Amino acid sequence: MDELRKRFITSQRSDYEEGSVSVFSKQFSLKKDPVAAELSITALGIYEAELNGEKIGDQLFAPGYTYYPKDLFYQKFDVLNKLSAGNHELKIYLGQGWYSGRFTHDNLVKIYGDQTAASWILVVTYEDGSVENYYSDSSVNELQSPYHYAGFYDGEIFDQRIEEICIGKAKLFEGRIPEHLSETHLEVKIQEEIAIKEVVKKEQKTILDFGQNFAGFVEVDLGMLPKGACLKLRHGEMLTKDGALYTDNLRKAKAETVIYANGEMGRYRPRFTYMGFRYVELTGVEYRDGLLTARAIYSEMERTGFFTSSNKKVERLFLNQLWGQKSNYVEIPTDCPQRDERMGYTGDGQAFALTGSYNFNTENFWQKFFKDIRFSQLDNKDGFVAPTIPATGPGEIGFLNMLGWGNAVTIIPEIMYWQYGSSKLQEGYYENMKLFVDSEIRHMQNDLWVAPNLGDWLMPGKDMAWMAMNNGPVSNSFIVNDLNLLSKLARRLGRMKDAADYEIQLKKTREAYIDQFISEDGVISGDYQGAYVMALQYVGITGDLRQKMLKRLVTDVKLHGLNTGFFATEYLLPLLVEAKEVGLAFDVLLNEACPGWMYQVVNGATTIWERWDALKEDGTINDVKIEQSNENMVSFNHYAFGSVGKFFYQYILGIQPLEPGYKRILIRPYTDARIGDAAGSYHSTSGEIKSAWKYLSDKQIQFNITTPKPTVIELPNGEKFEVLPGEYEFEVDLSTNKKEER
Repeated sequence: MDELRKRFITSQRSDYEEGSVSVFSKQFSLKKDPVAAELSITALGIYEAELNGEKIGDQLFAPGYTYYPKDLFYQKFDVLNKLSAGNHELKIYLGQGWYSGRFTHDNLVKIYGDQTAASWILVVTYEDGSVENYYSDSSVNELQSPYHYAGFYDGEIFDQRIEEICIGKAKLFEGRIPEHLSETHLEVKIQEEIAIKEVVKKEQKTILDFGQNFAGFVEVDLGMLPKGACLKLRHGEMLTKDGALYTDNLRKAKAETVIYANGEMGRYRPRFTYMGFRYVELTGVEYRDGLLTARAIYSEMERTGFFTSSNKKVERLFLNQLWGQKSNYVEIPTDCPQRDERMGYTGDGQAFALTGSYNFNTENFWQKFFKDIRFSQLDNKDGFVAPTIPATGPGEIGFLNMLGWGNAVTIIPEIMYWQYGSSKLQEGYYENMKLFVDSEIRHMQNDLWVAPNLGDWLMPGKDMAWMAMNNGPVSNSFIVNDLNLLSKLARRLGRMKDAADYEIQLKKTREAYIDQFISEDGVISGDYQGAYVMALQYVGITGDLRQKMLKRLVTDVKLHGLNTGFFATEYLLPLLVEAKEVGLAFDVLLNEACPGWMYQVVNGATTIWERWDALKEDGTINDVKIEQSNENMVSFNHYAFGSVGKFFYQYILGIQPLEPGYKRILIRPYTDARIGDAAGSYHSTSGEIKSAWKYLSDKQIQFNITTPKPTVIELPNGEKFEVLPGEYEFEVDLSTNKKEER
């Protein structure tokens, strides 16, 4: 949209003020009814557009978050149904958002620029073929803003008393315009209403419990506020033991909504912020039913995965990982929705990506994010992929190098290929994968990575300093996996020289890995679970050595229970199944002690926690501090450990692809009487797959399976069937090792 590039306007204010919002008004008159009307609009910042007082479209935080030095989205809206002969007003509210507002855990401002700007073109067509165009230009009025402040971290201060009178004219924007403009294809929207579960009035405060931790905001019925009232909402994930709102884990984020009321009717909804919360503290006015309505927001995706169980704790765990995804797939794969962070972390994203691709169809979500990776990577002279995307500007290899994070560039396209049968990411971003892997190779010494790293981040009982010095087996496992994935992809794409080169390096690095980190009796350097898990998962260790390592992993789990961090957790239970320790895998899944998923469930979690011990066994919140900054680091909505969702789909239900896109399917359920009945489905690109089982007695299990494609079914008694599309029922008698098919 070259025309949009020429039309950017900005506020007449020249001084930067963090949290400021500009309001622009374009009034125009149509002499007759149009037959077509299209608005194209974008902004450096985030905007909401209104035509005659009504919001245009349902996207939140438009135009979306991109790597602004290179890329910018725009939107197109058909607004014919809002226009007729007569007078009209197009109004644009423009906030700073990711572009120039306060953002990142460093609380930076003006990351991409210091002046917000907007550009639009309204094209009106009449029946006789004539056309009128209305542009953003220096004739546009700038109005007094009703916002004293608006930002992602602190929230909004909205003053209904301020009259939006004209304070001057907009200025033409003279700053840098991103190189690429493209139409948006991913939208954050209001998705669900969250009902209030409990209202507790305490002195001059009211605590509202929504019963679910989520990302979103609270709408306010302004007509229920007395004239002159000042309503204040504070948001938090937890309550202290005495019932007060806990906000220490927000760090420098206030997460507040403040409204000054003028007594007029209307509804207020935050335009430029969202919060991660379960609880809201209301002050300034008395709570009445209907005053507040909570909305959950996340990027638009089709729900594809479902699971139920008669064991409600198990079902709650499934819902916890699902809500973790909803809360953190807000424009980008964030780490958490509540504190001063909410950044697009590549490591958290790749660790959860497979589970997420079962819950929802995430192909479009990752297409958008990989575009951000591409443009961010262009400004990285090392060719490395930053730990957070979109990046915050040109840079080199990130903090402690962050292996496990940038590897999202190779891991996620492989997941998309198998889940959806789509090679769009692999083909479209092959060169980006090469850039990243070549950077890894350049930084090797003797075919291995030797620099400090975060390793299996947040594994229990080990601090950052210990992991930085013992990260080798984990960090290098990612490199081996990268070389394996890229060499196979290169061969499939016909890049034979690349394939040969990466295969040579793969052989060298794998041999160096085994020689450096693994003893002949299967002991791995550091002797911790994450090292065993990542080596077994990514390094391609086979034969007797693999069996020795599996045995040592099993022994450690039996002695210590779960003891893995962000990356190894996804693979722990599947490796226990591989070791023929199915019962142990379910022991770990169902363990209600800390660390463990069920520890979170029995302590009231409705999402996945950042740390296994975010809530201590005495019921107090673990106010653990970051070593460098001495700031709180405990989130109760942080989805990385929700990667256990993979075990629900691929092992409890048993649904796995034998060919990309589920053109051939494997259904191999693993059962445990403690789960109770289990049932679920996955709406694959090849059709809906259903799997359900229930115990008829201690030894008899009934299975009901529906499959849309040729399928291999493997049952717990070892019997195997190759079936065509259809519905199947089996009864397995484990005591006699016989089955009955109907």
